[in-house]
Amino acid sequence: MTELHHLTALEQAAAIRARELSPVELTEHYLDRAQDLNDVVGAFITLTPQLALEQAREAERVVLATSDPQNLDPLHGVVVPVKDLNNVAGVRCTRGSKVYADAIAEVDDHVVQRMREAHLIMSGKTNTPEFGMPCYTENDVAPPARTPWDLSRSAGGSSGGAAAAVAAGLASAAHGSDGGGSIRIPSSVCGLVGLKPSRGRVSNGPWGEAVGEFGVNGPIARTVQDAAALLDVMAGAFVDDPHPAPPPPRGASFLAAAGREPGTLRVGRFATPVIADTPVHPDCMAAYEEVSGLLEQQGHIVEDIDVPIPREAVPAFETTWSVMSLLTPVPPGREVDLRDLTRHLRARGMHASGVALASAVSYIRLLARQALSAQASYDVVLTPTLASPPVPVGYFTGGDNAAQDFTRQKEFTPFTAWVNVTGQPALSLPLHWSDEGLPIGIQLVGRLYDEATLIALGAQLEQMRPWLGRHPEVW
Repeated sequence: MTELHHLTALEQAAAIRARELSPVELTEHYLDRAQDLNDVVGAFITLTPQLALEQAREAERVVLATSDPQNLDPLHGVVVPVKDLNNVAGVRCTRGSKVYADAIAEVDDHVVQRMREAHLIMSGKTNTPEFGMPCYTENDVAPPARTPWDLSRSAGGSSGGAAAAVAAGLASAAHGSDGGGSIRIPSSVCGLVGLKPSRGRVSNGPWGEAVGEFGVNGPIARTVQDAAALLDVMAGAFVDDPHPAPPPPRGASFLAAAGREPGTLRVGRFATPVIADTPVHPDCMAAYEEVSGLLEQQGHIVEDIDVPIPREAVPAFETTWSVMSLLTPVPPGREVDLRDLTRHLRARGMHASGVALASAVSYIRLLARQALSAQASYDVVLTPTLASPPVPVGYFTGGDNAAQDFTRQKEFTPFTAWVNVTGQPALSLPLHWSDEGLPIGIQLVGRLYDEATLIALGAQLEQMRPWLGRHPEVW
């Protein structure tokens, strides 16, 4: 008999609507797996069994009280944990830091409110690095997040715990967030689908936008359909959102986009690292070339293009990123409890003048406009997701030097942050596997607000090279 975690999120929800599966049974299954495997993969900072079971019982009550359960949300009753940068009322939110180890959230973030309304089950808060700043998930409040495909290697970050949970079968899908690649990076190294939505597609409320407006909430899942369905849950503006994305056409859904043909697309591609002068690993280049060939097999027009953001933009991005690290308050006397990288970034941010910050943000916005104009004739842009396969846990911190740590991060992730600058949607797909059995992601970047085309193309590629049957040993 197939175990429950082998089913996709949509398959689980279909069984719940058919009254063949209880949300309580499903939740207990995932909580048991999390208890057994969390110390192995480092997926959760906090498990919330009481909250999860309360939500599961309510989801079950709704199914039994509904005359036609088929009208319920496509993900009703499935288990989807929340990243520990986001607030769930009544649950601690550590932000990956000792400084916030005992902080209890008073209200839900808007995206969490959407998840509650859709009757998703929040089994816990997933692991994240301190304040979500690095591209790896190692902190002082939980074990490191490891890719289930090789437990000696990092699950990436900053949504590393979310990706580890889904890849290890501890949740059907997961909430993540992405300010410089933090959904796509862990999705690549954990063999998952990671969807970074357009800026404004999912509310960042109620706390307001961080400087630069790089960060977005989005889904991590095992299939394109599951990711699309979770985006349907998360998407939609609140009345206090200052710059919401245009809503999809009436009656349209991102899940429906996963079931349609994308048509013939014009695809631009490049494999020159954007934010670092670093070689791209042969496995990552092999994935890039392989997917280029798959696209051409489907009749898409694939052309080489220039890098849309010049490397001269990196200092402006770094200035903005460093100032972002200051926006999480740290009580007086607690700076000593921060990790070396966080202190390094905050020191850089403190030395940036107001004029320097304003100039950096203005310059980044100008470059974003130029990049969007340069790509205007292409439906999609293809790049590697990363410049390297998964790296060992401790790789970034091994030099005991925060500046070297930051440099290594740029060299590992030179293809992701530019998309946060432009605000475009992006999708990482696990279409290639190395000879060592490690997942290698590729990145598809869409036109601003056009997640639907990305999802349709991703689903087409998934049909050509399905990955759902691959499981790590811990599965």
